[in-house]
Amino acid sequence: MIIEQIEVGNFAVFSYLLACPRSGVGVVIDPAAEVKRILAVAEEKGVTQIEFIINTHCHADHAGGNRELKERSGARILVHREDGERLANPSDFILQIFQCEASPPADLLLEDHQVIQFGEESLKVIHTPGHTPGGICLYTPGYVITGDTLFVGAVGRTDLPGGSHEQMIHSIRTRLLSLPKETIVLPGHNYGSAPQSTIAREERFNPFLS
Repeated sequence: MIIEQIEVGNFAVFSYLLACPRSGVGVVIDPAAEVKRILAVAEEKGVTQIEFIINTHCHADHAGGNRELKERSGARILVHREDGERLANPSDFILQIFQCEASPPADLLLEDHQVIQFGEESLKVIHTPGHTPGGICLYTPGYVITGDTLFVGAVGRTDLPGGSHEQMIHSIRTRLLSLPKETIVLPGHNYGSAPQSTIAREERFNPFLS
């Protein structure tokens, strides 16, 4: 699978381009900003179709490029069912914080354990509420894209509407730490000492999980 980690915008957000090298079909996860650059990376990697825009959660700092990417590519927007309403109708407070525009409504609402297929590749939805009620992580063998649930050496904030620190720690412990220990963690922000980690490293060294 093609996996490209792309830091975009003013909040050190990691967007991800994943694609099937045989078919050229791909997805973009959390297109926060700089849509033209994301599409340029896709073209460089031989991706001919962006089938889905997948949001790990509803916050506008991760969805600020949804509208432009959808218009340019025709991709369908996917988000977990619990975050569908907040994605398209964020509070003015959230938009002011992140200086972003609201996303169009989701075309498909995701469920826990759902498999998203693109070309010959796929991602499994892992529902990890805590940062938001509909926060998800996306797993393919060897990798997990963790959005704002798990960072390198930290966890996501829970002081925004719908957040729960207790619930998020529970999600990480029960849904993420159970993954194979060598799984590479690809976080939603470049906030840590490195752009990626592993489940084993976070379980051992992340101070929020001790």
